[in-house]
Amino acid sequence: MASLMVLGLGYSGLATALAASGWGWTVGATTRGTANLMSSIALQPFASVSFDGVTHLLITAPPDQDGDPALRAHLSAIRAARDLRWIGYMSTTGVYGDRGGSWVDETTPPAPSSLRGARRVRAESEWAGLGDRFAVDILRLAGIYGPGRSVFDDLRAGTARRIDKPGHAFGRIHRDDIAGAALAAMAQTLPPGVRVLNFNDDLPAESAEVVAEAARLLKMPEPPLIGFADAALSPMAASFWAENRKVSSRRTQEMLGRSWAYPTYREGLAAILAEEGRNGSGKDRQVLGP
Repeated sequence: MASLMVLGLGYSGLATALAASGWGWTVGATTRGTANLMSSIALQPFASVSFDGVTHLLITAPPDQDGDPALRAHLSAIRAARDLRWIGYMSTTGVYGDRGGSWVDETTPPAPSSLRGARRVRAESEWAGLGDRFAVDILRLAGIYGPGRSVFDDLRAGTARRIDKPGHAFGRIHRDDIAGAALAAMAQTLPPGVRVLNFNDDLPAESAEVVAEAARLLKMPEPPLIGFADAALSPMAASFWAENRKVSSRRTQEMLGRSWAYPTYREGLAAILAEEGRNGSGKDRQVLGP
């Protein structure tokens, strides 16, 4: 029987764990947070997690200044895991850096332009080093959104902003597409080796367009446009806006034999609203973190 262990049970990790449990898999996970989880997900302390019987391993925790915490704590145990056959490392499309609005795809070499991106590239390389023994998928995620984590939240709170920076488009990926694509990758029978998968929707779009569409769906007035130079961004947000690229996931969808359930933000936002309700009263209560 397939057995999945998720190291880092945040927003995307939890969705994937619940989906795998729905498939009838044995699912375990580590988390530093707390949650009222289904009994089908067995929580373990990160420091003493067991890999006995684990066939699939998904890592969602980000690296820190000292490298990847999962590799630092468990590299020997992972290498020795006798039943393990697949490793998935959730990284970010931020490793591609700033491309001046040009397209990148799964074959484009990383060129990080931030410290966070450089740390991710290092972690990717370290996990790829296990490709001599296991099938290793590097899952590069675009901006994550979904129930409980979308522009609807800011609009309802009255804090949403429409920042105007023409030509600056972002890629996104719905939480449920992350879980579905991760499981599709796990279901494949692969030899040892490494591949890169881009989890990025089909329509890079300017942030102001997405806010406007969400306001329309909520039947609220659009927030006024704010010129980028007048936006007074935090250092973290400014570094995010400093990079401009369009990410293709065509090869990924072909390799996995599936298309995105939410190929653009329009379908994704409509589905979130249907789940949450107009005032958000039905939104997902199991949001734990990244």
